[in-house]
Amino acid sequence: MAEYKITGIAWVVDRNRYLNSGLKIMKLLHIALGILVPPVGVFLTFGVGSTLFINIGLTLLGWVPGSIHAVWAIVKQDQDLDKSVYK
Repeated sequence: MAEYKITGIAWVVDRNRYLNSGLKIMKLLHIALGILVPPVGVFLTFGVGSTLFINIGLTLLGWVPGSIHAVWAIVKQDQDLDKSVYK
């Protein structure tokens, strides 16, 4: 019986590690899209809203301002989520 519990705990730890690695891959994907196609990265992170419209406007002014805003917004949103989860 003790073996089953240890195996069960190990499975939960492995599952959490797998889920965390998936979240890291999604973060990197959002950042990469924020650099390559800024409005798409912002849309996937925030949906339709003021942040998306600001990013579209900045991207129309130039690719660099749109990319900088997209990466900043995606990273900032991720930091805010981490703060709320680990309070």
